[in-house]
Amino acid sequence: MHRENHLIERTGWLRAAVLGANDGIISTASLILGVISASGLRHDALVAGVAGLVAGAMAMAAGEYVSVSSQADTEAAALGKERLELAADHAHEVTELANIYQTRGVESGLAQEVARQLMSHDALAAHAREELGISQFSTARPIQAAIASAVMFSTGAAAPLILAAFLPLPWLLAGIAGGALVFLGGLGAIGAKAGGAPLLRPMLRVIFWGALAMAATTGIGHLFGTAVQG
Repeated sequence: MHRENHLIERTGWLRAAVLGANDGIISTASLILGVISASGLRHDALVAGVAGLVAGAMAMAAGEYVSVSSQADTEAAALGKERLELAADHAHEVTELANIYQTRGVESGLAQEVARQLMSHDALAAHAREELGISQFSTARPIQAAIASAVMFSTGAAAPLILAAFLPLPWLLAGIAGGALVFLGGLGAIGAKAGGAPLLRPMLRVIFWGALAMAATTGIGHLFGTAVQG
């Protein structure tokens, strides 16, 4: 049998992974650039970058876990309600499912037959999919999302940290900014490729917002450093 692989299956973990890596690159690079602009010291920038990596990874994991857990709780409550309705009035639920198919263009008699057959196989799954919009592709997975976000944030944050550790001091600002933009462009391309989308728009999108964030923190660091020195 031929098994089709649909890229929509990747949306759950792909969203968390791309968001985590994107935040890791932008926030850490911006933080390092702001500190270097203010103090000019590599040590201060590295300390701030490492602290930002740890704090950011934990925050991303916690945020994803809490938000996706809320989604999972909502899905569980909806499924529990649907389970009670199926037990209380099975015939009405068959009609309700058939009506859904009729609104999609299925003839009345055929819609009734399809509803009966699907519900005889797995009534709750049929209503979860058709009435509630809950499927195996969209089901909330809090732990998976939290781990993916933390790991990918750390991976993204490590890139500008490595540049900050090894680039010559006169090249730090330009090297970290340019390297971060290259990393962001690559991340946008990878995310688009994994999701089967065109490459250019995702790349330009992440590069634009990354450049904006780094420009803002660099400017703030420069102003702060000038004020302190003055």
